[in-house]
Amino acid sequence: MPFAYYHRLTKAQKRIYDESDRVVTSATELYRPELQRERVLALQAALESGERASTERAAQTLADGLTEALGVPRLRIQLAERRPSSQTGELHGLYEADEEGHFKVSLWMRTAQRQQVVKFKTFLRTMLHELGHHLDYQKLGLKDSFHTEGFYRRESSLLRQLFPGKASPRSRLRLPTAGL
Repeated sequence: MPFAYYHRLTKAQKRIYDESDRVVTSATELYRPELQRERVLALQAALESGERASTERAAQTLADGLTEALGVPRLRIQLAERRPSSQTGELHGLYEADEEGHFKVSLWMRTAQRQQVVKFKTFLRTMLHELGHHLDYQKLGLKDSFHTEGFYRRESSLLRQLFPGKASPRSRLRLPTAGL
């Protein structure tokens, strides 16, 4: 069932929406997702430290691993401190592409109101959401990237592969401890 805004789309947009909605999660299936999990843990540690530069580096490393694994062009991650906000809410992430073939995802690590570091799972889901837009254009060849049920299934598929189970990644994924 399409989302409420579907009826406002043009005929051409509805075709793109429907095509996006039909794409199965195999489009986001990672070969050996465990190869990315160390990067996920590094991103979690960096974000929880509250240090912007190290979080940006860790996010870039994970994005590089994911884009390579999914066979799409590289994304540049730009991380800023505090989320921008307006009367309608806070912006969590933004995907942008330019005419020269450069792709950028902007993310924010602190909430707008309290300036608290965002929860890791929220940050990771936002990053994967923006990567989903990149995949729509670069892997699926869609002319637009709509928020469809298919889009959210693909986003959730990536999250489940990188963040298995309902527990936090740290409780399920343990890095080897030296000397054991």
